[in-house]
Amino acid sequence: MEIKQKLLEHVKQQVFKRHLKIKQTISDIEESLLEESKSTSGDKHETGRAMLQIDRENAGKQLLEIEKLISILPKIEIRTTSDYIRLGSLVYTEKFTYFISLSTGLTKLDDEEYVCIALNSPIGTQLIGKRTGDTFVFNNETFAILDIK
Repeated sequence: MEIKQKLLEHVKQQVFKRHLKIKQTISDIEESLLEESKSTSGDKHETGRAMLQIDRENAGKQLLEIEKLISILPKIEIRTTSDYIRLGSLVYTEKFTYFISLSTGLTKLDDEEYVCIALNSPIGTQLIGKRTGDTFVFNNETFAILDIK
């Protein structure tokens, strides 16, 4: 239970860091747009402004995506265990230990390595609903599920 709590905190930190970075990017772009508005250098001005608007639009899409991830965080249930893999499960295989949450990649806690993956990731879709003793194939390699917590 304690390791799942630490992993969930790690995932939350990563997601909130990305959220903050995207919001800062949007703020910086909007500030640049204001500066561009004060400039009067003709075509160069219009091109710069158009590029900043494209950047702002892209950052807005990233913000929507990260907000979707933030909405998943409360749904990650770590307090209950189950005999099948679901959101919040800690899955032990002979090679990796997966935390089914959001995709933040490899992390090391208490000298152990964990891979934080999303349900809709390629491995997540392979794991969902499986039980201890089941196997799955990823990248032409077969993995056995040793334990689920």
